[in-house]
Amino acid sequence: MSNRPWTDAENDLIVADYFAMLAEDMAGRPYNKAQHRRSLMPLLQSRTEGSIEFKHQNISAVLKGLGEDWIPGYKPAFNFQMTLVDAVERWLAWNPAWLGRMPGSRPAIGLREATQIWIGPSPTLSNQPPPQELEQMLHVARKFDVAGRDERNRALGRAGEERVVAHERSALKLADREDLARKVRWVSEEDGDGAGYDIASFTPDGRERLIEVKTTNGWERTPFYISRNELAVAEERRSEWCLFRLWNFSREPKAFELHPPLDAHVSLTATAFQASFH
Repeated sequence: MSNRPWTDAENDLIVADYFAMLAEDMAGRPYNKAQHRRSLMPLLQSRTEGSIEFKHQNISAVLKGLGEDWIPGYKPAFNFQMTLVDAVERWLAWNPAWLGRMPGSRPAIGLREATQIWIGPSPTLSNQPPPQELEQMLHVARKFDVAGRDERNRALGRAGEERVVAHERSALKLADREDLARKVRWVSEEDGDGAGYDIASFTPDGRERLIEVKTTNGWERTPFYISRNELAVAEERRSEWCLFRLWNFSREPKAFELHPPLDAHVSLTATAFQASFH
């Protein structure tokens, strides 16, 4: 096995091959990972099949850090070089439609489909990955502003909110509260942004439930942005407000909820200041 660093040209070749497999995987079409590796070997001279397989695992780790899908059959392997991150970013820049897919190859879920989302525990110190792995993931997310990319992806945000509206209505119907299910409002769609939450729902006993939805295709620890107004409403209406974090959206949507005070769950970092003239 060659120990020399991978060149940009080699990285570009293997990243393109990886995305070709990932597209097939997400579409549910069969593909042969071993055949892909063997096809790469003549192009990547002196690279063994084992080193190519491990590089594919490195790409899975990079995509995890970028808040993107990866191939389940290639478990993320960390301690990758930043030149590989640059190669993945180049591929995404050359293929902008990839980030705009909604949501993956699966048909969009409409409001009429009463389906529930798996809701699990939120990320904590006790369930976090090993420190070195976590730091590499967060470094990639910060460098490429993954939170900002998700925030600017209006189609992703809207699809996530639509999914949560369906989830809330389904939960209330299952609790024999059809009357409350009919009253669930998609506030950001009907009234526009500015309320400090996206959905007005209810608990089965009739208490208000104000939901701010944050959606990502990435893993559960993908960073996200939250506005000053959303934080203010969270503080003012602590008992009703919650943040509904929807992750792994383009594959199999999962979620967890965060309740105020938010700084008990996440580190809040100021990223912008308002400037006004004297």
